[in-house]
Amino acid sequence: MIDLLLLGAGFLVLLAGGELLVRGAVRVAEFAGMSPLLIGLTLVGFGTSAPELVTSVQAAMAGSPGIAVGNIVGSNIANIMLILGVAAAIRPMAVATTALERDGMIVLVSAILFNAIGLMMPLGRPVGAALFVLLISYLYYAYRQERTASASEGHTAAYEVAEALEEARPVTRTQGRRRRWTSFHIDIVTALLTAAGGMLLVVAGGRLLVDAAVSIARDYQVSETVIGLTIISIGTSMPELATSAVAAFRKHGDVALGNIMGSNIYNTFGIGAATGLLSPTVVPDEIVRYDNLVMLAASFAMLIFARTGYRISRTEGLVLLTAYGVYLYTLFPK
Repeated sequence: MIDLLLLGAGFLVLLAGGELLVRGAVRVAEFAGMSPLLIGLTLVGFGTSAPELVTSVQAAMAGSPGIAVGNIVGSNIANIMLILGVAAAIRPMAVATTALERDGMIVLVSAILFNAIGLMMPLGRPVGAALFVLLISYLYYAYRQERTASASEGHTAAYEVAEALEEARPVTRTQGRRRRWTSFHIDIVTALLTAAGGMLLVVAGGRLLVDAAVSIARDYQVSETVIGLTIISIGTSMPELATSAVAAFRKHGDVALGNIMGSNIYNTFGIGAATGLLSPTVVPDEIVRYDNLVMLAASFAMLIFARTGYRISRTEGLVLLTAYGVYLYTLFPK
């Protein structure tokens, strides 16, 4: 019971820290003169992925590759089957053709690449460096696309991550406002303290979460991999669930889908890179044999559903939710 309470506390601290980190970092970037577009593509995207990132890195450092890699793969599966399923069940989602073909293919390629990594090599520093290069390349590509693309082409998934966050939790813009130096000085110090405090909470929450998850796995004789694929990945994906659900309620299905695709790209390239660079680990055999394939199948299903009439219907959303329930059922020992 104590471990379950600590697990819940870890989630709360982690998510609260992620919220503060995003808000503080965005304010600092605005004071520094960064454009809203660049802030959205970088700081907001990384900030919303902070819970998954810190949890995976700390799990790898603690010698728990099942939790570290399971969190990446499990979050990607949950994003498509659970979160996309919920969003489509709330309201059928229209899909922007160009955005789907552009970012959907990147999601699919990232899933294929992670499957190949699991089959061929450990998640070490060379792999982490390669994933980091891919992430930076994607962000540069997204930035160029957003600056030059017409409105009819649709936003990139990286931009939609920030747009979805803005839908659910509007961030007060500070650029262009005039204020006395004293007020400006106080505001920027407050923003720095907010970002620093958020980072500390994220790190503390991640440590608490990993310790509690390892203890639960031992007490209930459930593998750490299953814990990472289920409890940890679902918990750290709650921000994406909230933002996508709000976007669906407001009839912004393209934002909800873009948020999901962007999150999967950040998870695979960003969190995979950080885990490999900071704490090299291996991809557990059970994930290679089963869960990586489920992630790949889910990515294919998302593209197929989205291309049928360029909308995702309620029925397709319910199919995804049912498939996720079946997937969870197969993970636990009978």
